[in-house]
Amino acid sequence: MTPSLRETGTYLDRILSQTVRDLDVRKSRIPVAVLEAKIATMPTPANVMPALQRGTVGVIAEFKRASPSRGRFPVDIAPEDVAADYIEGGAVAISCLTDEPFFSGSLDDLRSVASIASRAEPVVPVLRKDFILDTYQVDEARAYGASMVLLIAAALDDRQLREFREYAETLAMSALVEIHDVQESVRAVGSGATIIGINNRNLQTFNVDLAVTERLAPMLPSGTVVVGESGIFTRDHVERLSHSGVDAVLVGESLILQDDRAAAVRQIAGVPRVP
Repeated sequence: MTPSLRETGTYLDRILSQTVRDLDVRKSRIPVAVLEAKIATMPTPANVMPALQRGTVGVIAEFKRASPSRGRFPVDIAPEDVAADYIEGGAVAISCLTDEPFFSGSLDDLRSVASIASRAEPVVPVLRKDFILDTYQVDEARAYGASMVLLIAAALDDRQLREFREYAETLAMSALVEIHDVQESVRAVGSGATIIGINNRNLQTFNVDLAVTERLAPMLPSGTVVVGESGIFTRDHVERLSHSGVDAVLVGESLILQDDRAAAVRQIAGVPRVP
C-alpha cells in the first residue's frame, strides 16, 4: 500500500513524493519477508540511550555525500573510513544518510557504516537518516544494521509518529523524532517520543538559526533526550547549545569536509552538559 503524504508546503514535499516512488520499487524487488529473514540473523542493536546520556554533549557524526542545498560534496569518501575516523574522534553515534535522489546515499552505505560501528568497544549506535513513511523502511534499517531511525514530525501525522516509533521499538531500535517548531514539539511529546531532535534549518528558506534549539529545548519535558541538529560547525556552537540543555548534537557537513575527521570530532566533543 502506498503511504499517504502529509503536505508541508515546502521543499520537503518534493523529497517525500520521490521517496514514495522509490519505496514502491524497492517493495516490488525485495518482499518484506526477505527483510524479516535478514533481521533474524542480525545481532541486537546497540542501546542508544547510554550513548546519548553522558556527562558531556555527545557528538552524532554524520556520513553524507550531498545535500539539496549544497549538492554533491567535493570529497571522495568511503563509509568504512569515515566511520572509523568518527569513532576514533569520540563520536557517540553515527548518522548515515540513505536517501539516494537528494543526498546520494544508499542502504549499502548504512551497511558499511554499521559494520565498522559494530566492531567498536563499546558498540557505536547507528542512525538511519532518511524520510521514513512506512514500516518497511524501519525493517530495512534494522536489516542493514541501524540502531535508530529518524522520524520527521513535519512529514508524518500523529498516528504515524506513534506507530513507527512503537514499531521500531519492537525491533529493539530507537526513534529520533525531529521537530522544527512549537507545534511539532507538542506533537512529538504527545506521540510518546523520548528522543527529540531539534532541527535549526527552516524548511521554507533553508536558513539555519541555532536560536531554534535555544527556544524549543527548554519547552521539552524533563527526561527527554534532546539533540541539536543543523548549523553546528564549531565548539562554540556546541557550548552555546549545551546551555539550552541538549544532550547531543548531530553534525554532518562541517565534519565530512575535513581532511582529519577524527581531529574534527575531537574538537567539538567533550563539552560539559548543562542541565
